[in-house]
Amino acid sequence: MRWCLGYTANNQDPGFLQDRASRIATRCCLKGQRGRRRRACADRAFRSFKAALENRASASDQFLGDDQVLAEKVPDPSAPPRSRYSPTHQGNASTAQKRDCSVQRRHQKVLEEAPAPGMTTKRRNEMGEAAVAAAKAVGYVGAGTVEFIANQDGSFYFMEMNTRLQVEHPVTEMITGTDLVEWQLRVAAGQPLPKSQDELAINGHSIEARIYAENPEKGFLPSIGTLRHMDTPGAVSFELGGTPGVAPAPVRIDSGVREGDAISPFYDPMIAKLIVWGADRTQALARMSQALAEFQIVGLATNIAFLKRLVEGEAFSSADLDTGLIERNSDKLFPASRAAPVGTLALAAVSLIAEETATSAASSENPSDPWGNARGWRLNSAYQRQLSFADEYSASTDTKAYRVGVTYHPAGWHLEVGGIETDMSVTSHEGPELCIQLGATSIHGTVRRDGDVFHVFTGGRQFVLNYNDPMAHAGEAEAAGGRLTAPMPGKVVAVLTEKGQQVKKGDALVIMEAMKMEHTIAAPADGLVEEILYQVGDQVADGAPLLAFKAA
Repeated sequence: MRWCLGYTANNQDPGFLQDRASRIATRCCLKGQRGRRRRACADRAFRSFKAALENRASASDQFLGDDQVLAEKVPDPSAPPRSRYSPTHQGNASTAQKRDCSVQRRHQKVLEEAPAPGMTTKRRNEMGEAAVAAAKAVGYVGAGTVEFIANQDGSFYFMEMNTRLQVEHPVTEMITGTDLVEWQLRVAAGQPLPKSQDELAINGHSIEARIYAENPEKGFLPSIGTLRHMDTPGAVSFELGGTPGVAPAPVRIDSGVREGDAISPFYDPMIAKLIVWGADRTQALARMSQALAEFQIVGLATNIAFLKRLVEGEAFSSADLDTGLIERNSDKLFPASRAAPVGTLALAAVSLIAEETATSAASSENPSDPWGNARGWRLNSAYQRQLSFADEYSASTDTKAYRVGVTYHPAGWHLEVGGIETDMSVTSHEGPELCIQLGATSIHGTVRRDGDVFHVFTGGRQFVLNYNDPMAHAGEAEAAGGRLTAPMPGKVVAVLTEKGQQVKKGDALVIMEAMKMEHTIAAPADGLVEEILYQVGDQVADGAPLLAFKAA
């Protein structure tokens, strides 16, 4: 083991740093002396070194007030980097096993699990000893997280130490039967750790998924809004295991928000941590997949469907892990959008019709009057109507529209969609829970409406459909014409055009920043920039028009 293969001294001369970097490895990483912002900077010839150094020093100075940088080795990209965990106390140090945090997007963790898959006892012990030695070397007192980067050849390197518990600490608690928050408080009060190293043992396997308000299909763009509805899977009260024959709760939910709360641009958009336990990794994977299928959120986009594809995918299920897993499997994790199934559209249509009927009956002075209700009654004919839906959270170029034809009959309806025609009736309807008969097929699901957006949960999947009410939205398109809007609340960090400029489709016009992420507003077509409404540094609200644009 090498503590840190890199250069950390004070000489910041570019030539000296490049020479040191060339001695470290064929690929190195530059990062701020006082922060975690980093940039992989060099190929074998180090042709990109100078530009990367200038960029990182500038960013470090801007965000941290210190332009010094560190140079570190970047492990072989084919090898899986891993991070490991250790709570310590001076004079009574122990390591509460290891966990893997390799699956990441934008250098942020997505899934965590313990114990680390494929970890040999020898390497586990070596990492534990190194973590404890690091804490003792600096006289650290308290629960802390020591992170390493590991290669497949058995070598590993110290990356950093966080003097606190981290978001993924529950997976360690689940397999060791420890309450690390309690340990942290006891150590802070001057007490020794409750257990010695030989009293800690691994029981089963645990996986944690971070439920985020974001849209993976749009580059993990944060989603801002209100949690109109949040229904978590069948979580039971948290009971720590760790003792042979004593299993912890199979599902645990840690969250700091509740239904009705708002996800703002000022904090991390994490909604909850979903943690599962299994007797082995196979059972833990199955429980995570089932729990994600039961997790229902309405009001904003989430990464739940993406996490389900990730957990069920071959790469993660076979423990082929590294920080490039998502990019390497992007074709499978981000499949081309598919049309909503007929059963999903039928559930949305029935939910809409049932709501119209109930509203009409409640407002009618004479519920038995056929002219005063919305049951579709017609004299000597059948009422026919067209319902219009569209995918809500798909990429704009992939948005699909659906025309659903509904013919009203006394015993139900006749449905026509995509060339398919079939009879439809309701067999059960309790609140948002629906069971319908579609021809010879029975379909069950939950439909929750948020304004004109219908969230349909069925078959372990969520479909988000926007209902186009032609009467309610008549004239809106004309009123909003030509104004490109902010996709989220944030700050304008760059304006790349000017008033009166002719631009081409796809040209970058404005760059916004929010929640540790930049988003570029591009021209939707060839045209003319008529007016710029915000300048660099301005804060803008979600949906605010950024500039006036006239298509050619």
